[in-house]
Amino acid sequence: MESDMDRELMELRKRRLEQLMGKKSAAPSGTSQFPSSPVVVTDLNFEETVARYPLVVVDCWAPWCAPCRIIAPVVEEMARDYAGKIVFAKLNVDENQRTAMKYQTMSIPTLLVFKNGRFVDRIVGAMPRRMLEPKILRYLNTGED
Repeated sequence: MESDMDRELMELRKRRLEQLMGKKSAAPSGTSQFPSSPVVVTDLNFEETVARYPLVVVDCWAPWCAPCRIIAPVVEEMARDYAGKIVFAKLNVDENQRTAMKYQTMSIPTLLVFKNGRFVDRIVGAMPRRMLEPKILRYLNTGED
């Protein structure tokens, strides 16, 4: 049974995501500006977004997913901390099923890692930053891909 706090948290996240969707789509074509918060990607702009930046981490999530709500602040924090180095993106799998199916997203949250436009890793499940960060940083400024 969902508590009042869970419902309120879900509503706050939903409103924040709606704000992000209105304000923060991927940077316009031809720019290399790195956003300092997660960008919203869809089936329509997914491929363009992952190809635009050297390292992109896509958080595959859904509004009803409690573990997704747990990892969301970690993703937001890392987007801010690694602005200029890593781009973080959010893909709502309920609204963007084509992309979710293409990358065989069977569980959420799932983070998809793209280096130089190529899919290189999948990180499944919510985890604390101290566990997640090394899994992502191994792709930063390395030849791994």
